[in-house]
Order: sequence, then C-alpha cells, then structure tokens
Amino acid sequence: MTIGNLFLFVAFYMLYPTLPLFIQQFGGSETQVGLAMGAFMLSAVVFRPIVGGLLDRFGRRPFIIWGMLFFTLAMYLYTWAGGMAGLMGLRILHGMTWAVSTTAAITAATDMIPAERRGEGIGWFSTSMTLAMAIGPMAGLWTAESLSYDSLFLFAAGLSAAAMLLMAGVKMPVRARAASKRIEWIEKPVLPIAVSVFFLFVAYGGITTFVPLFAASIQLNSGAFFLAYAAALALIRPFAGKLSDRRGEAFVLVPAILLTVCALIVLSLSTGLAGVLVSAVLYGVGFGSAQPALQAAALRWARPDRAGAANATLSTANDLGIGLGAIMLGWISQQLSFQALFAVSAVSAAFALIFFIAFRKRSSTRQPANADAVPFESD
Repeated sequence: MTIGNLFLFVAFYMLYPTLPLFIQQFGGSETQVGLAMGAFMLSAVVFRPIVGGLLDRFGRRPFIIWGMLFFTLAMYLYTWAGGMAGLMGLRILHGMTWAVSTTAAITAATDMIPAERRGEGIGWFSTSMTLAMAIGPMAGLWTAESLSYDSLFLFAAGLSAAAMLLMAGVKMPVRARAASKRIEWIEKPVLPIAVSVFFLFVAYGGITTFVPLFAASIQLNSGAFFLAYAAALALIRPFAGKLSDRRGEAFVLVPAILLTVCALIVLSLSTGLAGVLVSAVLYGVGFGSAQPALQAAALRWARPDRAGAANATLSTANDLGIGLGAIMLGWISQQLSFQALFAVSAVSAAFALIFFIAFRKRSSTRQPANADAVPFESD
C-alpha cells in the first residue's frame, strides 16, 4: 500500500510545479493558474463525502481499482488539452478521480494500523507522500524541460497505473459494518478537527501552487525548496507520530503549527536561496508533525465503522483548504505580491492552531467516539 501510494503521489506531484508553467504557455494569468489548481481540489471536495460513505458500505478495493483507473486516464488526457476551457474541464474530472483514489487508499491503509500505534503508523505511511514531494516536482520539471509536456503526462500516467496494480493485489482487513443500512456521508465528531485542517491546508495550497512561480521570480529552482521541505518532513514524521501516540496530539500539534507559522513568515521575507531553504526546513518539520497528528486525532474520535466517512471528512477539509487557498491566494498574489500571499498563509495557519485549542477546551470531558472499538475482520 505504501509503495503504491508513493507512485500515485509522485505522479500527482509531478504536475504541481509544471502545471502552472504549462498553463502560462496557454497565456494564462496567475489568477487562472489559481483557478485551474483550485478547480481540481474543489472537484475532489464534492466527491469525497460521497466516496467516504460508500467505502464504509461496500469496502475499499472496488474504489481503489476504479478510482485509479480513471485517474490514470485523466492524467493521460492532459496531452490533448487544447486550451483553458478544455484544461479546466479536465481538472474537474481529474479532481473527481483523485477523491475516489486517495480516500479509498488512505482508508484501507489506516484499517491496517493498530489503534494504539495510529500516529506512528500514519507517520510511516505518510512518508510515501513525503518522498513523493521530493521526487515528483524534480522529476516533473526535468521531464518537462528535457523532454516535453507530453512525455511528462505519459510518464505520470504510467506511475498511476503501477500504483493501481500494486494496491489492487493487497489483502485488506475491513472493520465490521454497522447494522444500519443508512450511509453516513460526514462523520460529525471529526468536524471540529476538520476546521483546523482546513486553515492549515489553505497555507499548504499557497506553498504547493505558488512556490514554483515565486522561486522563478527570484531566479531560483523551486526543486530546492521542495527537496529541503521533503527531507525535513521525512525525518520528523515517524518520530512525531510516535510522540503523539505517547504524549497526545496536543503535545505535538501546538509547537508544530507554531513552526509552520514561522516558516511562512520567513518565506514572506525571503529574497534568496538561504531564506527559502530555512523556510522549507521549518515548514517540513512543522507541517510534517501536524498533519499525521491531526489525522490520528480524527480517527480516534470517529466511530470505527465509519473510518471511511472520517477520512473523507478530513480529506474534504484538505482539498477545500487547498482549492480555496489556491484561488484566494492567486488573487492576492496578482493584486499585491508573493510576500503578501505567504503572510496571509501564515495567518491562516495561526487560525488552525486557535481552532484546535478551542476544540480541545470544549472536548476535554468528552469520550472518544470509538472508545468501544469494533474488532477487525479479515477480508
């Protein structure tokens, strides 16, 4: 599952630094770049709650196979995009398939992790996404510059197909299904955590969408930022996940989000390589510690028979934050500056911490929704 997830996310991240440049070849503005990147995530937002409920009813494997099959097809179709209108339609289709694929894959993986080691397990599984962020942008930029955009899309489609084949063959444990026939689209106990995730991922949307353009504006290769970020994130995630299991999510999340805010402030003040690299390391440590801790907290508070809905709720917040963040921050960048964009991102990350602290105070006397865990059954 982890290797397949690595391939899937490498394909995904190959497009992040290259698609804004590809759009500019069509004569697209920074606002249109933000709209195209945001359309992908907002499309995923619409489909994730639906997918989450269906996962809990019908299991994970069918959605992994069909979701990744159409994700692969959409990746290949970028070769045939003939203008902004066609590209926007394709981004919407690609977002739908991304929602199905990733929600199913992440839920299947979290099914396999023992509850008492959830933070650590999510940290290790998430490392595949970290490595993908190190490999994908650099591989994407090299392929587009040395070969062509057609080669880029074909290679990414091949990786997506390989991910599908790897995950489709995995024996997946599944939780016992609830007796009720009602399909749950949203896991309500997770919603307060999802608010914090939303604000954290608004900032993430600014990083992933606009760092390539910001780096180009100061004559730097954005691959340096993503490589330093990914290296820091890969080193911290398993350690931070284990720490959250032992000391609780708040012990990890508060300093992690504060580091994220500092990283974005440093980036807003950067004018050269040194500042960009310092920001990348701080962001890698901060965001890399916060994300698995938030997901572990969400799963701890979700009912065990609604793991799919819980993951979908959290992933919807991810996508909504990235999508709205890309659109809003694209407008800020065009009207003001990249510095203003990253400063606003820092404020958004600070809101994530404020909402998490407020949630902790309100929920300090509550029992976790999955206190009475349902045992695993073999599929």
